[in-house]
Amino acid sequence: MKIQSSSADETVALGKKIGSLLKAGDVVALQGSLAAGKTTLTKGIALALGVKDTITSPTFCLISEYEGKMPLYHFDVYRLQGSDDFANLGAEDMIYGKGVCMIEWSEKIMDELPKKTIVIRLEVREDDANARDIFIENWPYGEIK
Repeated sequence: MKIQSSSADETVALGKKIGSLLKAGDVVALQGSLAAGKTTLTKGIALALGVKDTITSPTFCLISEYEGKMPLYHFDVYRLQGSDDFANLGAEDMIYGKGVCMIEWSEKIMDELPKKTIVIRLEVREDDANARDIFIENWPYGEIK
């Protein structure tokens, strides 16, 4: 599925729609270049999940946990060397837990994630630096309206 966003506000709004459909145990693998909108999309998902805290990129702490209708685990694996580093984080309880996992830079650790992982790839549009093409794969919940 391909969805276009023309602004950060639209990306947050899309995140709200996605977040309203996610269920406990869902893992979302976010992919895209630096500043593609991975954290912006996560902000919208967090809003839909009732998270009151401000969402920031967890680059330096690797994992941020937020409370809402269910736990939201926000990973940033940019600084990891690969799957072994991810496995050593002890993330398995979160990945197979009762919350939603958002994993930025997931392309580095895809072999550690469940087969049912939802993949969302964000690409900056060449014709407009504020616009994004957002590709969603392995989405189990029908059309996003």
